[in-house]
Formats: sequence, structure tokens, C-alpha cells
Amino acid sequence: MESLLRVINLRTYFFTLAGVVKAVEGVSFDLGPGDTLGIVGESGCGKSVTARSIMRILPQPPGRIVGGSIMFKGQELISLPEREIGKIRGSRIAMIYQEPMTALNPAFSVGDQISEVFRVHQGLRKKEAIEKSLQLLDQVDIPSPKNRVNDYPHQLSGGMKQRIVIAMAIACSPDILIADEPTTSLDVTVQAQILDLIVNFKERLGMSLLLISHDLGVVANMVNRMLVMYAGSVVESAYTKDIFGNPSHPYTRGLFGCIPKIGRKSDKLEEIPGVVPNLLRMPPGCKFANRCPKVMNRCRAEEPSLLRVGHEHYSRCWLEEE
Repeated sequence: MESLLRVINLRTYFFTLAGVVKAVEGVSFDLGPGDTLGIVGESGCGKSVTARSIMRILPQPPGRIVGGSIMFKGQELISLPEREIGKIRGSRIAMIYQEPMTALNPAFSVGDQISEVFRVHQGLRKKEAIEKSLQLLDQVDIPSPKNRVNDYPHQLSGGMKQRIVIAMAIACSPDILIADEPTTSLDVTVQAQILDLIVNFKERLGMSLLLISHDLGVVANMVNRMLVMYAGSVVESAYTKDIFGNPSHPYTRGLFGCIPKIGRKSDKLEEIPGVVPNLLRMPPGCKFANRCPKVMNRCRAEEPSLLRVGHEHYSRCWLEEE
């Protein structure tokens, strides 16, 4: 399948007073038209920084893309001037942020914020933009759109705010929708509604979906392929069914061990021992070596590359070579 989005060896660093934080180190993946891809991992593993690098919305300083390539429909995004990337951001590639309150401007009504998307990217006049905004509010299941269009973010619940963010993201029918932890801080019933909404729009508009989450259950139900990230790098990559059926990397197996299961013999949940290494002072060798139950001497000296363990299934672990 021809790639709609191709990320090759992406490296994004943060240059701080304490040193250089290598937040994303060598991430690569392809996303085809209509495809679904999930990125999972603990907080701080580089998931959101990868998404923000694609959108070119890193805080600068201290963040900077220092290497790699991000190709969208054959066009390099990293070197694209801000004016040109602005035409793509929000129009062809859109993003749903994990915290809707920070994604919305508290000083403007939700109608003004949605209509701005139409005015900037489609050149509509204010009246036309508001009319299309009302239609979008109805499509994302906001009750009484005419009454809500003049509301400010603080007047809405968390679920409603997230629906507004979704409306802004899909306003221009983008080719790619990036959903970064789209159900964070929402209760369980609202989470299910938001996820259903994203899936429905994805299918209706034929978008490609890049879903970022720490919830393996959510990823299992929404994506065909997935990446597992740890300390800035991809440690496992495969079709979702293959990772769930036969996780290869010790870190991936550790994540599955942390999931509560009905019928578990012990009341105590499993845990991955140790802590994530300091990204300012990364140890030599495998980044997971200090937490791995199967660590070998080689692991502490050499960092493995992604090794093939099956059909389009790769794992960054020396055990696979052994």
C-alpha cells in the first residue's frame, strides 16, 4: 500500500539547561490511506512528542527535530516553511488533543473557534462558517447546537469540550486524524461515546487514524497495527492481533502482565520492576536492560536494532537473535 504518511528515523530532542533530552530517537512507521495505527507505552515514552513533531507544534525552544524525515503525500514536512505547514495543519492533518481545556481558547465561544477553521482553511465568510459550525455541532452529538454555539469552554462538561475539539479536527475532512489520548480525564461511559464518535467519523470520511494511548484495550479495538514505545524508541512493531497473540519484547509482555484479568489467581497485579532510565543520561546498550527479567551481558553493552520475529513483526531485543 502506498504510504500517506511516512516517518523515517525521526529524532526529536529538547535542549534544556540540564542537558539534551532525547525524547524521540529513531522512530519510523508508515500510515496508508484509510489505515489505522496505534502507539502505546508509558507516560514519557515519546508518544505525544512524535505526534507533535508530525504536526510541527513543538515548543521552540527547547524542542527541535534534529534528524529524520516526515513525508506526507511525498512532501517533506520537516523543512516546509511555517506558512506552508499551516495550510496542512488542521486541514489535511488534524489532531485531537488529550486535554480539551488547554486545546480550546477560554476567551472565545466554541462557535467562533470552530468557524475559524472554515474561515482560515476554506475562506468562508463568518455567516457561512457559523452555519457549518452548527451542522458540525449536531454531527458530534452536542444537544441544542443553536444554544451551545455561543457558549464558552468553561460552560461545557469535559465530554462536550472533547466533542468540540473533535468537531474542529474533522471540520475540513482531513486525510489523517491524530488522536492523542482522546479520552484522558473522562469517565468510562463518556470515553466509550468519544471513541465511537472517532471511529464513526474515521469510517465516514475515509480518514487514516493515528491513535496514541496507554490503554491497550482501547488500542486493541480501534487499530490494525501498533507500535510499542519505550524511552523514546520503538521496541516492538506488528499487526495488533500478532502483538496481542504473541508479544515478543519483554517490555510488551510486562505491559500485558499489568492488565487486570477476571479469574486471576492472585489479587496482586503484576508490575514492571525499576524505573524508566533518565533520558538525559541514557545507559549504554538496551534501554530496558535495567528492568528486564531476561537481561544478558550483551544487552548492557549493545543496543539491538529492530529484529524480524514474524510477518511484519519486529522486536528490539537480542533474545530474538539468540
